[in-house]
Amino acid sequence: MGCLKNIFRALIITLAVVGFMSLGGKELLNGWLKDIFNPSQEVMLERAKKVGDFSQINEEFEIEKAAGILGYNAVVAEHKASGQKMIVVDSGAKPVLTQSDITSADVEEKLKSSMKKFKYQAASVEDFTVTKRGTLYSYGKSAPYVKFEAKVKKLPIGDVAGIISVVKDSEGNDRVLLSVSERDKYSQLISDEFFKKVK
Repeated sequence: MGCLKNIFRALIITLAVVGFMSLGGKELLNGWLKDIFNPSQEVMLERAKKVGDFSQINEEFEIEKAAGILGYNAVVAEHKASGQKMIVVDSGAKPVLTQSDITSADVEEKLKSSMKKFKYQAASVEDFTVTKRGTLYSYGKSAPYVKFEAKVKKLPIGDVAGIISVVKDSEGNDRVLLSVSERDKYSQLISDEFFKKVK
């Protein structure tokens, strides 16, 4: 009797699935999964509001991810033409870096120490060197940055260059700004153009 009951349940489930698919369920399911795994730019901008206002960035940039990771909210964007990545992190109550870290004489050691906190098996940073200091504009104010060069192990990228900065938002919370690309392709102009539009 139990075997007949299981066959009957399987038949009903099969008929339900066939009926769902024949009434356009496949398209509905595909659209639902696409929204979860590849959300639209509007959805990304809404998620990114936890970190800042990204609505004014121009069309040459695309927000790839806006999510909470390990207790930090982060937004990852890409310059479409060059592939250069820009990352904005809200470290919340656990600051990763501060503006005084960026302007300190031993900034290189502070950055290496911070990187050790986020060391993953899949990738590691070696030969990290600060090459320059400067300022950029973001969240409506000027902020210090350091330019760096490094080697990334266990990823196909290899040698990278970029900047790290810290700026305070309108509520006084620290935002870590990071821009990185392959060493020969890094552009400070791209970084400046993106970060100045973030409020």
